[in-house]
Amino acid sequence: MADQQGSKTEPRDDQWDPQAFAQDMQEITEHAQKLFTDFLSRQASGSAGLPFTDPLNVSEAWLDMTAKMMSNPAKIMEAQFNLWQEYMALWQNAAQRWLGQDTEPLVRPDRHDMRFKDDMWQENEVYDFIKQSYLLTSRWMLGLVHDVEGEDSPVAKKVDFYTRQVVDAMAPTNFVMTNPQVLRTAIETRGQSLVHGLEHMLADLERGKGQLRITMTDENAFKVGENIVTTPGKVVHQNKLMQLIQYSPMTETVHKRPLLIIPPWINKYYIMDLREKNSFVRWAVSQGHTVFLISWINPDESYRDTAFDDYLAQGPVEALDVIEKAVGESSVNAIGYCLGGTLLGMTLAWLQAQGKADRIASATHFTTMLDFSDPGELGVFIDPTTLEHLEEEMFERGYLDGAEMATTFNMLRSNDLIWSFVVNNYLMGKEPFPFDLLYWNSDSTRMPAAMHSFYLRKCYLENALREPGAVTLAGVPLDLTKVKTPAYFLSAREDHIAPWPSTFRGAQIYSGPVRFVLAASGHIAGVINPPASNKYVHWTSTSRSKNHETWLAAAKENPGSWWPDWEKWVEKYSDGEVPARQPGEGKVKPIEDAPGSYVKIRAV
Repeated sequence: MADQQGSKTEPRDDQWDPQAFAQDMQEITEHAQKLFTDFLSRQASGSAGLPFTDPLNVSEAWLDMTAKMMSNPAKIMEAQFNLWQEYMALWQNAAQRWLGQDTEPLVRPDRHDMRFKDDMWQENEVYDFIKQSYLLTSRWMLGLVHDVEGEDSPVAKKVDFYTRQVVDAMAPTNFVMTNPQVLRTAIETRGQSLVHGLEHMLADLERGKGQLRITMTDENAFKVGENIVTTPGKVVHQNKLMQLIQYSPMTETVHKRPLLIIPPWINKYYIMDLREKNSFVRWAVSQGHTVFLISWINPDESYRDTAFDDYLAQGPVEALDVIEKAVGESSVNAIGYCLGGTLLGMTLAWLQAQGKADRIASATHFTTMLDFSDPGELGVFIDPTTLEHLEEEMFERGYLDGAEMATTFNMLRSNDLIWSFVVNNYLMGKEPFPFDLLYWNSDSTRMPAAMHSFYLRKCYLENALREPGAVTLAGVPLDLTKVKTPAYFLSAREDHIAPWPSTFRGAQIYSGPVRFVLAASGHIAGVINPPASNKYVHWTSTSRSKNHETWLAAAKENPGSWWPDWEKWVEKYSDGEVPARQPGEGKVKPIEDAPGSYVKIRAV
């Protein structure tokens, strides 16, 4: 039987067949040779990208660091001497352990580092030495880069980021001969775990057409609309860019003012509606909201010239008109998540300039950046040279490929989202565990070339959105400083995609009342945290400080989910109660059942 992690049956002694094992290896080797030959031919023909280009402009950053090192050889010598001293101490400790003496480790893994959880890393002298040697060398490499480059410049951040990628890749846990758990499994299965691992790797290479696309979960375990994304509702409107879903009520009365949710189109909306137990959509409906949600199309090459203006006009602006026809309400409470929150901010400024600010009574921003002066680690992927190369590829193809976007985000947490799967799938030979969140994460979306170029240049590269009139959408210059709509900003303390100091600065731009709440955990878990799970904490504060550290110092730590805090806040803008509304009762008739067809379009 498969174990809890999905490993295949371990062979008993009487099952061991050396001839069959050799035959398996021969067939896999032949299959691998064909795949690798195809991969090399793609590289040679340029169909998989030019082999000697540097699209991320990493070489320039490394050259800059090398020049600085050469200009200060004393600093390098000092760092090398310190590393030598630490290794001498490590050798001394190791010798004492081999002689049976107790010693304290010179360096320990971070308590959140799950790579070294196997008991052998602590109990076996050899593996303990390998572990500490790696940790000492990693600390030396990262410290040296930091000392040479400093902290603030874009080059320094790029060098630091890619140094950490190298450090993570070279971990002893990522290699067969230096991972005790992998070796133990290989011995117990008579080598079959390595065979299965090679099969998994070849299957992922084949799925990625020569590029390694790691399988993170059992993708056959989930089906959108059947065992995930199941909150009842109807698609009540659609255009080229989106379907608008109205969800069926769960209460006899509902808030008079409906709720419009604007998800990002970098990922699919159903992170907010995975399962019944963790669905924000279902929870909001159960609180008496008439919930409308935008489900964005997964665009192909025909959307090449689709602009950010189109996402504004055919997204929230058109949705407001449809909602008014559906339930007779001209004003909504609105939520925007990540990029959807950035679009919500642009919509508020656009409506303000049009004299229609009252169409959105309150605005909630989930992990949203409006000020991009410090975009965190995503900034290492965005500089003029890198962006020019990306634009060249996007406009040739018509879109940014979803797999490329997914790889970028996975690199922000490479140990959790890359190397753990390399070990589990390829070295241990286990089947990926069925996990709804990872299924959603693997269901990637494409970005239209024109829209994404505008977004990266105006927001990330120029940080123009915070400047009055510097960004124009649908013919209207935007000025976020004139937005007076009451706003709720929810950020996450460990967010690698929208760092909370940046989201905090963005919350200062509006001129209306703002409630800022900080959740524990990251970009997803900090937001999708239902009250019933009783996980994490959140911070609230009455401080009016414009400094995020001062705000946090004065904040109150509250147990559990922030969802009830938001519900208490948004109820003030709900305009009373009315009998529950069913989709299709108004002037807008249903097209199909939720979750609709747009969300089911997968990138291949």
